[in-house]
Amino acid sequence: MKRSRPANAIFVWPLAIFILGVIGLVIALTGDGWRDAAAWAALSAPIAAVIWAMRNRKA
Repeated sequence: MKRSRPANAIFVWPLAIFILGVIGLVIALTGDGWRDAAAWAALSAPIAAVIWAMRNRKA
């Protein structure tokens, strides 16, 4: 039987991606210039996570 992982280990990355997304959306709505670059960086985190997961998944 496979041993289950603690809830902290399961939900830490989705929570971090959610927080980055919210921060990116708020930054994008509050200004221009460097804030656009910061918003793009924060909002690209879910895409980077999906690419990383697809490359490292076990078949």
